[in-house]
Amino acid sequence: MEGSIEGRGQSGREPDGPPATDPDAPHQIRRRPAGTVESTRAARTWWDHDADRYLRRHGAALGPVRLLWGPDGADEADLNLLGDVAGLTTAELGCGAGQVSRWLRSQGATTVGVDVSHRMLVNAVRLDQGEPPGLRGRWVQGDAARLPLAAATFDLAVSSYGALPFLPDLDVVFAEVARILRPGGRWVFSLTHPMRWCFPDDPGPAGLVVHRSYFDRRAYVEEGPNGSATYVEQHHTIGDVVTALSESGFTLTRLVEPEWVSGSWGPWSEERGRMIPGTALFDSVRRP
Repeated sequence: MEGSIEGRGQSGREPDGPPATDPDAPHQIRRRPAGTVESTRAARTWWDHDADRYLRRHGAALGPVRLLWGPDGADEADLNLLGDVAGLTTAELGCGAGQVSRWLRSQGATTVGVDVSHRMLVNAVRLDQGEPPGLRGRWVQGDAARLPLAAATFDLAVSSYGALPFLPDLDVVFAEVARILRPGGRWVFSLTHPMRWCFPDDPGPAGLVVHRSYFDRRAYVEEGPNGSATYVEQHHTIGDVVTALSESGFTLTRLVEPEWVSGSWGPWSEERGRMIPGTALFDSVRRP
């Protein structure tokens, strides 16, 4: 339904599981495996709690009508990665407040945005209020590992730092994307460059010293006082991503590692951005 949020009871709704604690409560950081249920629950709770604050902090940088591929300033206006999207039916995974979907619609595409966080989608509806009724988005609450979308109905799927960093099984997500795309449809997404996993989150010189193995795939987990995960971020190597794409029916056509452009975003800084890549962009096509 245009301008509203559809919830369809997809995965991530675990009424019998223990609730995650308040993300603002004291926590400890661990490196350990974290499965889909735990990761999804933590992501939903975290972003429901943090959505308004996140948008107050970063909303201006994201822009009212802009497709920003990463915190290092990688902008679709400069990269022209997607090309002409007019007339395409598109799905945005991990859409947050819908900035990418809003840009796609401004270019003539029709969009459906999916996010696990209800509060983020409330903000997407709020930001849509300035749009004419016919240009407002369609927003669906759901989990990228079980997309609440019909098969073979989309020409393009996109994700800008959405959903993928918070899920352990890329092959499951990519198989879902392949399911909703028509043959020949494109799947274009950005992630924190996997190389960043080796370095601490420090914008200064300390952030340029390797302190962790690139091959350590244990998740970054913040736990509350009761041991429940309040935030989970997963790590996948470049090889993991490329293999998951191929095994899910995609052909990788481009891997883009944009250089630093501008801005500062927490531990992201020009000092680091000039030395190591911050964002990895994957452009792929669903095989027939």
